[in-house]
Amino acid sequence: MPDFSIEDQYRGRIAGIDEVGRGPLAGPVVAAAVILPRDERLPDILVRELNDSKKLSVKKRDLLFAIIMDCAEVGIGAASVCEIDRINILQATYVAMRRAVDQLGYVPDQALVDGNRDPGLPCAVETVVKGDDKSLSIAAASIVAKVVRDRAMARLALRYPQFGWERNAGYGVKKHMEGLGAVGPTVHHRRSFKPVADLLGNLA
Repeated sequence: MPDFSIEDQYRGRIAGIDEVGRGPLAGPVVAAAVILPRDERLPDILVRELNDSKKLSVKKRDLLFAIIMDCAEVGIGAASVCEIDRINILQATYVAMRRAVDQLGYVPDQALVDGNRDPGLPCAVETVVKGDDKSLSIAAASIVAKVVRDRAMARLALRYPQFGWERNAGYGVKKHMEGLGAVGPTVHHRRSFKPVADLLGNLA
């Protein structure tokens, strides 16, 4: 389970940073920067229950999201489908992370970034592979990014019900691929991703 072992190596405001949405065929990539209180203001449930967002149920993510938003300093950033197609998904992920840090309103003293590459933040960076399993701050960021993106895709699903985005968040599962075959890509599909590009080529 994640804890503050990595955070405790630093002083000042420590931001955990993670992203969600690199793999889907549709929708933005979303990142969050979260600075948790490291004193009595931190609810015990976060110490006990925070984990990689993918390992938590929707109900548990929603609960922890509300608690994080109430007690932590949070910045949220995104990169659009157009940006993903123009600069590639990796660079778009870095853009989303930088925007998340910008949304904090100040430069943190240290950033802990999930993964193995520095996204080019305006502060000191430590990259942490599988960071959402190790750092409470990164785990919190993974939950915020996941909930924000999933809710955005669920709203889009009301306009595009053929793809099942409220359940698959834009990933290329059977329901989504069936929708693509039936009605074709929308403006929210990533045209640089192979399944969508192949379909567009066949339609040309």
